[in-house]
This record gives sequence, C-alpha cells and structure tokens, in this order.
Amino acid sequence: MRAVGAVGTLFVVFGVLLVTCDSFAPYEGWALITFKEAIYEDPNMALSNWNALDADPCDWSGVSCSAARDHVLKINISNSGLKGFLTPDLGHLTYLQELILHNNNLIGTIPKEIGMLKNLKVLDLGMNQLSGTIPPEMGNLTNLIRINLESNGLTGMMPQELGNLKYLEELLLDRNKLQGNVPAESSINFTSNVQGMYASNATSSGLCRLSQLKVADFSFNFLVGGIPKCLEYLPSVSFQGNCLQNKDAKQRSGAQCGASPPGKSHSGGGPKNHSAKDKAKRERTSRPGWLLALEIVTGTMVGTLFLIALLTGLQRCNSKPSIIIPWKKSASEKDHISVYVDSDALKDVMRFSRQELEVACEDFSNIIGSSPDSLVYKGTIKGGPEIAVISLCIKEEHWTGYLELYFQREVADLARLNHDNTGRLLGYCKESTPFTRMLVFEYASNGTLYEHLHYGEGCQLSWTRRMKIVLGIARGLKYLHELDPPFTISELNSSAVYLTEDFYPKLVDFESWKTILARSEKHSGSIDSQGSICVLANSLEGRHEDIQGNIYAFGVLLLEIVSGRPPYCKDKGSLVNWAKEYLELPEVMSYVVDPELKHFQYEDLKAVCEVVNLCLNPDTTKRPLMQEISSMLETRIDTSFSAELKSSSLAWAELALSS
Repeated sequence: MRAVGAVGTLFVVFGVLLVTCDSFAPYEGWALITFKEAIYEDPNMALSNWNALDADPCDWSGVSCSAARDHVLKINISNSGLKGFLTPDLGHLTYLQELILHNNNLIGTIPKEIGMLKNLKVLDLGMNQLSGTIPPEMGNLTNLIRINLESNGLTGMMPQELGNLKYLEELLLDRNKLQGNVPAESSINFTSNVQGMYASNATSSGLCRLSQLKVADFSFNFLVGGIPKCLEYLPSVSFQGNCLQNKDAKQRSGAQCGASPPGKSHSGGGPKNHSAKDKAKRERTSRPGWLLALEIVTGTMVGTLFLIALLTGLQRCNSKPSIIIPWKKSASEKDHISVYVDSDALKDVMRFSRQELEVACEDFSNIIGSSPDSLVYKGTIKGGPEIAVISLCIKEEHWTGYLELYFQREVADLARLNHDNTGRLLGYCKESTPFTRMLVFEYASNGTLYEHLHYGEGCQLSWTRRMKIVLGIARGLKYLHELDPPFTISELNSSAVYLTEDFYPKLVDFESWKTILARSEKHSGSIDSQGSICVLANSLEGRHEDIQGNIYAFGVLLLEIVSGRPPYCKDKGSLVNWAKEYLELPEVMSYVVDPELKHFQYEDLKAVCEVVNLCLNPDTTKRPLMQEISSMLETRIDTSFSAELKSSSLAWAELALSS
C-alpha cells in the first residue's frame, strides 16, 4: 500500500509539471526536490519556496532557467547555512551551467554523478564540510572554466583527469587534506607565453595540459614531491602549507608531514626531549656520592609521609558518609579539595596530545557532527587510520571533580570494548591549557547507516546487504549486553551505526558525553566545604544500563532498515504506528519493504517482523534478550550468495553473462 501511495504521489507531481508546464523537463524539477530533501537544516529558509507541486521551478529562489523556461541553467545558494548532502540526482540537471553552493555546511562526499553535467562551466562548493575524494568523473566536465573546492575536508590524490578540462581558468583546492604529488608531468622544457604561463606542443599529462589556467591554489594540504615546472608561473603562496620539497613556499613541519623520528610516543619526544634526558642523565652521574645518599634518604622520608597522609585520608573517607564537592576553589580559597584519580585505570589507554589531534583534524575545522554538549571532528592520524574525535563543550570553571572522575570511568568503560561490530576507542585527550577533554575513535569511512538509508543511493543497500547489517548490529548488541557489567548504547538508532567500506556495521556511542553530564548533575546539590574531602572513583554511580531500552530501539531500527523510512516524519508520523497493521499479517507484510528494493527474501522478512514484534512488546518482561534475538536472526536469515542469486533475476542474468 505504501509503495502504491508513493508511486501515486510521484505521478501526481510529474502530472502537474507535464500538464501545466509542458515545456519544462520534469526530471529536472524532481532532481531539485531530491536535493532539497537531502538538506536537513535550512536556518535561513533559502529553500522555503521549493515546492514539489509547483509547476515552474524557474521561480524558486536560487534557480535560474533558460529563456524558454524549459531547463535549469544555474543554481546559486551561497552563504545560507544549508546542512545536508549532495544527492546523485543532481547529475540529471544536464543543462546546468553553474552550480554555486559556496559557504554552507554541506557534508558527505561529492557524488560521481556530477560528471554527468557536461554543460557545467562553474562549480563552486568551497567552504563546506565535504569529505572523501575528488571524483575522477569530474574530468568529463570539459566546459568547466572555474572550480572552487577550497576549505573542505577532501582527501586522497588529485585525479589526473582534471587535465582534461581544457578551458579551465581557475582551480581552488586549498585548505583540504589532499595527498600525493601534484598531477602534472611533461617530458620537455617549457617556454613562457605572454600570460606568464608555460606552453608547449609536446605531450603532457595532468595539470600541465591546462593551457588556459590563470589562477590556482593548492595551499594547506599534504601534497608531496616538487612543484611542476609547468606551474612555476603561479605565486609561491599557492603551494604553501604542504609537504613539498620547495624552499620558496613555506611548508609544514616534518612532524605534520610524518617525518618525525620513528618510535616517537604520544607523550612527547623528539631531539629536544632526548637531549634534555641525556643532559639530566649526565648530571646525575657526575654528582658526589654523599649528595646521592642524601637524596635517597630525603626521598624515602617524603614518600613515607605521603603514604601515611594518603592512607589517613582514605580511612576518613571510609569511616563516614561520602561528601563530594566540585573540584574547584571556593570563593574564600581556603578549602582544600582532594580528588582521588586512579591513574592506573587508564594506563593501557593511549593518551593523545591536543596538538596531535589538531593536526589530524586540520585545526579542528572538519566538523561532522554536533550537539549542545559536544562536537565531533573527523581527521586522519599521519600514517594511521581515520579518526572521529568527540570534544566536550564545557568551560574549565564548570568542570567539577565529579566530571573528572566520570570522564576517567567513561574512558575505561569504552576502552574495554573489543568486538568486530563495535567502534574501537583509540584513546583520549586530557589537557589543562587550553582546557580539553576528548575521546578518539576509529572512524568508519562509509558514514552512518542513517545517511545511506535516507540520503544515499538506494541501490547500494540491497536486501542481502541490509540483512548482513542487521546481523552485525545484533551481534554487536549481544556482545555489549553480555559484558560484566553490561554496556548499552545511550541512543541506539541508525546514526549510531557506522559503516566500513565493505558496509560492515560498527556500533559507536557518540552520545556518551550525555551520560557523564547526567550522572554528575545528580550530585550538584550535595556541595560542602568542610576541609579536605576525599573522592573515590568506586563510589560513583555506574553507567546507566538500559538493556530493555536498547532492545526496543533495535526493533525500531529493524523497521527503519527494512522500510527505508526514518523513525518519525513530520508529515507521516511514527514509523512504529505505521508498520503495526502490516507486521502480523502475512498477506500485507511485504508492504513494509522499502520500494527502492527490487527484490527481497520473504522468509528473511518474516523473521525480521517476528523479532520486531517481540522487541516492541509494551511489557518489558516479555521482551527477549539480545542473545535470543541474535540466535533467531542468525538461524533464519540467509545472506549467502546463493540466496541472493535465488531472489534476483538480475543477478542470475549477470552470472549467465559472466560464464
């Protein structure tokens, strides 16, 4: 029924466009609407008059059409604070000449379908938060005159295909994270022409083929090698801030470019530190014997006194009710606060410096997520993996002893997770100047499940792939719930599921900051100032273990994966309420399936719907544990290659052609 309704709506939209404006290409209007749907924050209402039932998109803000009003020629929506994704459907705007989305908050990757815009002359996606590589398909845009991709988070190498853009005059790629050599080669000596550029009739490749290039900026990336001779007419500032072998343009330090000495630890190292250590060692060996003996005796006495004081303090803590106050000075500055932090609890967890993370995250400019309590940055450790860094948004004067202990406990709790379907904590950052508390996770490079379900290409998530994701999430939750003590995801939804390049699901609890703040706030009223107070980590409230809440959320997540619909829509309401009428009736159960899917396995669907009903049971005592749920799904869902071939005639055809 939902599929019929969706198709009906689509035909209504197309019908309006065809009847009232028979000259306008309806697929272009639909491409604009899908772009609008991928924008989930529009603070300045820039797209407020983009209406799917409007017969003439040429009157929409930021859209310019041809004189005959039959094709879109220009999209210019800059400085509007748009947050969302670039959809592949933009590739259907084949008459588009200018795509200008400068200075917004667009995230995700540049879709390869951009390469279908053969008439494009201006592409300006600068000053956004785009990630991933520059698609080589961009080399198909042979009419391009200007490209601006500055100030994003683009990675990988510049594609050689950019050399196909024979009319290109301006290329701005500065302030990204591009690596490798500048793709420009030639086998002969160049001569300068009247514009100051280099010209030659000999064969060349890459950017050396851009005979019309007047302005280019590659600064503040991670480019290596040398500046090609064919680009030496450009000012040196166009190459600064890289890792190039060039003395004229200021380059990054060796540490930033990965040239730091091997075996350097995160706590600091380098020649200066080593020389300081050697000097101290020489000083110690040159001291007189009597001085060394005095130091040993004095040290022993001080250590003994410290141990006695510590034991006395602990005994006082255990002999009366705990009184815990914030870890900060009182107004009179007479109260002495003692916070006991167990340093051994984090001895096996990597501690990163803020400087390391600042370099990895390009001066903390690549923001991929945010909440009132925290920011999430994406970065790359030089010579290591991509990372996601969660930074707590709190001022130092508001940081209490409770928060410090809960932070320590949360790091230790996350560090014990070790499963293929859970995100791996790589370490943490704790510094006083500037005040910093961060968690560092390994980043799954394919983004979140939410992005793929609602803003990505539907064809990437086939039925079999979705079932594999379901099984992976179930295994991850089973592992977490069986830990001692159990571990639960604070907010289990499709945004908490990150996907690797091969679509392997990883559960990541990026909302864990909320649990730290919530637990600390419970004690904000029990403040006292009665002299020296001792705080023990084992007296703190443990992490909230909402196992039943996770199981209910897993049921909703299963519906979201199968249907392709978000848990709640403003116009369609609750996903659970919508699906109820289909879940228990075999004859209509298939209506739950995402209409984007061309095929599915009915037995798999039946098993998933049964599990959904169990997870959503209002009586929490009747909901099964994840061990039972995982077992049900493992035994009844078939993700083998033969099952996929059986359910897909297209797959059979592909197999026949390959044999």
